[in-house]
Amino acid sequence: MPNVTKERRRAQRYPLVLTAEFIVLGTRTKLNGRASDIGRFGCYIDTLNPSLAGTPLELRLSHGGETFQTNARVVFVSPGLGMGVAFLDTPANQQELLDRWLAAGVVS
Repeated sequence: MPNVTKERRRAQRYPLVLTAEFIVLGTRTKLNGRASDIGRFGCYIDTLNPSLAGTPLELRLSHGGETFQTNARVVFVSPGLGMGVAFLDTPANQQELLDRWLAAGVVS
C-alpha cells in the first residue's frame, strides 16, 4: 500500500512567487528568501538558511510596491532548501492584501 500523507492545509495554495524577508524573533536575525506555494494561512520559503521547526518569525512578503506583514511560525524544514511557515495573528488589513494578491494570481 502506498504511503499517503493526509493534506493538513486549511486553504488552497497558489503557485505565486514573492520576495520574502523574515526576522527570527528572539535573535532579531534578518534573512531573505523567496516565498512560493502561498495560501491564506501559510507559504513555503526557499532559503539556504531555514530556521528550526517551531521558530517564531516576523515575515514580510513583497510585490509591486506593496508589503504583506504578519507573524509566522516555522512548521517544517527542508535543510538547505527552505521551510514551510504558518501565518499567525494576521491583521485584517494584511489578510485583505494577501487575499487580493491570491485572487489576482500575482506572479513576480
